[in-house]
Amino acid sequence: MEFEKALVSANTQLAAQGSKLRIEQRGSRLNLRGVLPLRLDPGQTKLQRISLGVKADPAGLDHALNAASLVRLQIDQGCFDWSAWSSRRSGAKALEPPHAVNSALKRFEKAFFSDPRRRRSPSGSRTTWSGAYLPYLRRLSNQSADGTINADLLMQTLTSYEDGSRSRQQCATALAALARFMEIPLPDDWREEAGGYGLHRARFRQLPTDRQILEAALTIPNPSWRLAYGLMATYGLRNHEVFFCDCSALAEGGDRVLRVLPTTKTGEHQSWPFHPEWVERFGLQELADNPKALPAIRTDLRRTTLQQVGRRVSEQFRRYALPITPYDLRHAWAVRTIHIGLPDTVAARMMGHSVAIHTRTYHHWITRRDQQQAVDAALARHRA
Repeated sequence: MEFEKALVSANTQLAAQGSKLRIEQRGSRLNLRGVLPLRLDPGQTKLQRISLGVKADPAGLDHALNAASLVRLQIDQGCFDWSAWSSRRSGAKALEPPHAVNSALKRFEKAFFSDPRRRRSPSGSRTTWSGAYLPYLRRLSNQSADGTINADLLMQTLTSYEDGSRSRQQCATALAALARFMEIPLPDDWREEAGGYGLHRARFRQLPTDRQILEAALTIPNPSWRLAYGLMATYGLRNHEVFFCDCSALAEGGDRVLRVLPTTKTGEHQSWPFHPEWVERFGLQELADNPKALPAIRTDLRRTTLQQVGRRVSEQFRRYALPITPYDLRHAWAVRTIHIGLPDTVAARMMGHSVAIHTRTYHHWITRRDQQQAVDAALARHRA
């Protein structure tokens, strides 16, 4: 009789919280009952039961209340998964707190790929997840002593990377997204600790000159790879973008505007040649009529990823012992646009990244340009 009253009280508590789940006793065990997603079609729902595998006693009732809260949270976040509740062993999982590392990261991954913006470019999303999120989430998981996620663990993971490094900046971005998803307030000094990765910081690059870029191209023995190198140098492309662009405008009489396809990491964008004469210098017109003149590597995104395509480019640069990296070419293109006065918003759009990233990365040259323009204007007024 006492347990029956406790069961009624527990269900009253669930109702007061707005939960549509109820705890029911079947024999000597407790279940959850409510409208839940179908196992084979999560988009549809019906009245179903979850077997908790716990006894109908006070301890089991506390367990069932915790399980009901977790199920409701998973449904609200769109990450309810029957595989976690499909056996009696699910009782142990149900008690796992919402901030438990493994379950939290699985929910975060599911939410990441469920984002409508991500679904528009599945291959790009897979590349972003595997390259820009997964390494840092794995380190976070390995750093957790008690198996839970909190603000201290986020900071501990962030500061495990070298100060001012690109990895630290990327880690900050990934963990901040996780914190937003889990509604964990970030520490007040998070932005300061994250630091900015820019070429003006610890990893400032001595970028190659135009002459050095042209000289390095002459050392590439394979004409297909010379074309790939020329595209990156002339248009500021990412490694993988070389193999996912429309080169038809490079034909004689075309406007020479390269269209990077929407299957790439940051989606469709256009890029202009800087320097325009490099289209002829590298013989890029050939690609207008013969896209297969580029290296024959696997680009079917059902069997590979953008990251793997990009890795092939980096490997080839190392194989030829080039003194220039693929990203040296991209950075040099960006600095070229700064020197000729192209607006930062336009250059950022051509590179397929945000103005904030553009400004942070090329802060050194942008500041120098703006200061020089101010000095020139002041001198002009003085002479007048």
